[in-house]
Amino acid sequence: MAGLEEVDIPGREYLKETLTNCADPLKAIAQFQEENGILLPSLRTMLPLLDLHGVSRHEFHWAVQDALRERLLQQIDTLGKQGNTAKLEELLQRSFPVVKVDALRPIVMAILKNLEHVDERFLKQLVTDKQLYQEADVGVKRQIWLYHQSLFGEELGPLFEQYMAEREAAVWDLAEGTASFYGPTPKQRRQQPIVQQLVTMVGRNVVLYDMVLQFLRTLFIKTKSVHYCTLRVELLMALHDGDIQDITQIDSCHKFAWCLDACVRERTIDGKRSKELQGFLDGVKPGNEQVLGDIAMTLADPHATNFLVTSALKIIQHLINNENLPRDHPILILLLRLLSLGLDALRMMEKSDFKEPKLDPQVVTKFLPSMMSLIVDDLVRSLNSKLPKDDRETAITTIEHLGPPPDAYQAYVNESGVACILASYYTLHTVKSRDRTGLMRVLGVLSGEAYAYSDVFLHTLVGYLVTYMLEEFSHEDFCTVIFDEFFLTALARENVLRHLLRLIWHSFPKLAASRLDMLMSALQTMCAASTTLMPPLLKLKERISTQQSVSVPRPQIPPDSPVFQVPCTPHHSY
Repeated sequence: MAGLEEVDIPGREYLKETLTNCADPLKAIAQFQEENGILLPSLRTMLPLLDLHGVSRHEFHWAVQDALRERLLQQIDTLGKQGNTAKLEELLQRSFPVVKVDALRPIVMAILKNLEHVDERFLKQLVTDKQLYQEADVGVKRQIWLYHQSLFGEELGPLFEQYMAEREAAVWDLAEGTASFYGPTPKQRRQQPIVQQLVTMVGRNVVLYDMVLQFLRTLFIKTKSVHYCTLRVELLMALHDGDIQDITQIDSCHKFAWCLDACVRERTIDGKRSKELQGFLDGVKPGNEQVLGDIAMTLADPHATNFLVTSALKIIQHLINNENLPRDHPILILLLRLLSLGLDALRMMEKSDFKEPKLDPQVVTKFLPSMMSLIVDDLVRSLNSKLPKDDRETAITTIEHLGPPPDAYQAYVNESGVACILASYYTLHTVKSRDRTGLMRVLGVLSGEAYAYSDVFLHTLVGYLVTYMLEEFSHEDFCTVIFDEFFLTALARENVLRHLLRLIWHSFPKLAASRLDMLMSALQTMCAASTTLMPPLLKLKERISTQQSVSVPRPQIPPDSPVFQVPCTPHHSY
């Protein structure tokens, strides 16, 4: 009961001194009980009745204390609602010495909670005691964090780690057979517990919000993970949902993010919103270029990127149907401009060079027409497959529409990030359309490209392959393109191994036995030194072993197949 003496209540030290110096300890104890019991004359006659019922003095006093504490807590909350700061400060001054008394601590904490501004000397004492700090209300902690930013960082760290773990689990889940990453709506995503907890921690404090943004920018630069861009957007829009204007009005990219969020939510961008978005970019004033960094991070969010590219592909399809050119469509040009800015976010933040990158005009004048020609080829093949068989027409169609992609297509995929991401989404379109020939024409072009091996793209590609083209894995020419020309060229990347494990998890019943053996041997070699990859590999082996006995015999791969050119260790039993 440390602290009682400071408020003129006899405590541990008083009892120790009294019992040490008294002649009759029993008499001293009785006197102490008499002086410090509940001093109500009307109550004394009732105490013997409690004795008859077996209720000890200890139980009785604790029960009274609990009742009085609850009543006092209600009174403190009432003072807080009334804004009676002077009375609360007086109560805090008198009661704070007993903050370490377990039974009385809730009263002190309630007073602190109801004070908008707590004297710094009290905050310092809370910081020095870990238990007191942990039990303090988040409103009190906000005031502490303003003086002790390292404590705020310690609180944020686990939340960021948990958020990243959840995002990575969403794209790496071994048994997940669909492309579910983009499933939740923007509203659902920012209702996540972690985002809401960050909103609570920040409250209406502009300084704390700015500290969170600084942490997110730093982590984005350090890890190069676009999931931090997602969290930056989700936090801002969650504050927008809560009408926290103290913060949203000072965030210079709030209106841009709000407008883009509305487009993502509605899955469309019209002329009015496109002009608003373009106005934000063109309206950046000299001296305020840093806002471009935050806008770029907003655009680097995979959900924003997904919206921009899918919208661009819809417009491209519209241009094909109407026989128009890409250069004549202002919304398409804006979408490509936004894509370019989002792809440049990391460089901007790393070098603090807040200049919008110029979109290569040849992406519009050369690359897009070449991609449009591929889409036309796909449409012709699809139409031809529905016509009555005619050997001559089929031969002509096959010759004209099954060749390699145009040189401009391959060249710009290698040179331009915007072209690469458009090509990646066009590749996903061929999978979703179950266009076997179209996929086999273009997937190899993406080999070695950074975006094509990002988690969000691989997650979607694997999900689409499993959902729309699973039966095709029984054909060796298809497997050669999927595995040899794409996945096996990037086995040095750990995330590629994760997605390859996921693909095999769902497709192995369709694979030829020798193809499966070769893939498993390659995975065994690459995963052997990784503590994170071995558990899913072992699960995959167990799954294969369990189902092998009931699997139908698989066709063998010809000895001259390219798969045998992939270096790997001798066959391992699985």
